[in-house]
Amino acid sequence: MSKRDLKKYLSELNKEQLEEQLIELYEKFVPVKTYYDFVFNPKEDALLKEAKLKISNEYYPFKKSGRGSKPKMRRSIAQKFIKHFVVLGVDPFVIADLMLYNIEIAQTYSGENTIKQELFYKSMFNSFEQAVEFIISNGIYLEFKSRIHSIYLETKSQKWFVASEFERIISRLEY
Repeated sequence: MSKRDLKKYLSELNKEQLEEQLIELYEKFVPVKTYYDFVFNPKEDALLKEAKLKISNEYYPFKKSGRGSKPKMRRSIAQKFIKHFVVLGVDPFVIADLMLYNIEIAQTYSGENTIKQELFYKSMFNSFEQAVEFIISNGIYLEFKSRIHSIYLETKSQKWFVASEFERIISRLEY
């Protein structure tokens, strides 16, 4: 069904029929419920706190019954939250904060632990590139400039093999 066909169909329904359909969608589909729950009660701070906790758990897992868990360091966890926030229409400042937090927590971990997988560094570079593009496209670069620059400096300090790629992005920003 095209958007035009949907509009035509909806215009033929009376108010009560529309309400019934929306309630049915709300009850039947979790994404619809999640969307309306957010629209009518946008607790962005709580969402951000939960997302940061789960992302940090990827690097610093909670201990289970006395034994330490091995960090998973999955970028996909952060990406799922970021995508979910974008779909919900969360404030771009909150999304940008989460994007940069993901890189910062990874840098904190890599500063304390040796990471030999090249994929980790390439993944963090991809996250950085996406974050910078998102921040610029939303016109909030000045608010995040110092954090972006700090991330770049940390890649140099830790001697990440992709530090030159970070530098390439930073050099484009300064002109």
